[in-house]
Amino acid sequence: MKKLLFLTLILAVTSSCGIYKYSDARKNPVNANERVKKNIEEGRGFKLGEIGKRGGDFMFASSNPMWRATMQKLSFAPLGVVDYGGGIIVTDWFSEDNSKEEIKIAVRFLTNEIRSDAIQVIIHKKKCITFNDCKITNIENTTNQEIKFAILKQAAEIEKNDLSKKKNKDVKLPKNF
Repeated sequence: MKKLLFLTLILAVTSSCGIYKYSDARKNPVNANERVKKNIEEGRGFKLGEIGKRGGDFMFASSNPMWRATMQKLSFAPLGVVDYGGGIIVTDWFSEDNSKEEIKIAVRFLTNEIRSDAIQVIIHKKKCITFNDCKITNIENTTNQEIKFAILKQAAEIEKNDLSKKKNKDVKLPKNF
């Protein structure tokens, strides 16, 4: 009797808190791939550590002129970390020749707006005497500002081009449409 009461209690608790939800088999696809596609379209699913959260906001770097300009300006260097959600791009260590000095550039995005305080450019220099004996220093000179202003200028041009393309695409519909 106790087991039956306990089972009934568990069933009532799980059905009332939303863990179990009735699903009509006629409305759900039989094929697993189709079910996955339907769940993605509806924003369902979970990742470990995010159980209970639904869907999400998707961010696309291709729509951000600051991000696109930075990627274009840093295209000469190998990229190490590129995190749009975190707002940072960091290159790997690189040098021009086989010199013992390498640099790493980090760009932090403080806002998506195109303005002088929107990004922060940090340059580190690594000088190695031997393989294990390296010294890393932070560089504070005009190069930081030059990279920053080159990115800002490129971002302004990208935004201007995007706006002109958008203006050309805007087609007025008839009043009775």
